[in-house]
Amino acid sequence: MDLKMELKKLLVDALKLDDVTPEQIEDAAPLFGEGLGLDSIDALELGVALRKRFSLKIETVNDDLKRHFRNVRSLAAFVQAQQEG
Repeated sequence: MDLKMELKKLLVDALKLDDVTPEQIEDAAPLFGEGLGLDSIDALELGVALRKRFSLKIETVNDDLKRHFRNVRSLAAFVQAQQEG
């Protein structure tokens, strides 16, 4: 399974998005606001899920981190960079 699909499944499972399937989430669609409609609580839960699943180090929430959480594509690049680093 590719990383983007794994992230989509993680989004659906961790955030209990009962009305959305991983296949319905577009790689470039915004996760917050108009796109998937996630909010700040969802962001925290997603951060915890990412830490657990990928052993990521997410220490402070700043504009740089928010940019990584913009969509599935940017999230996949963030996870990949963390794992390589």
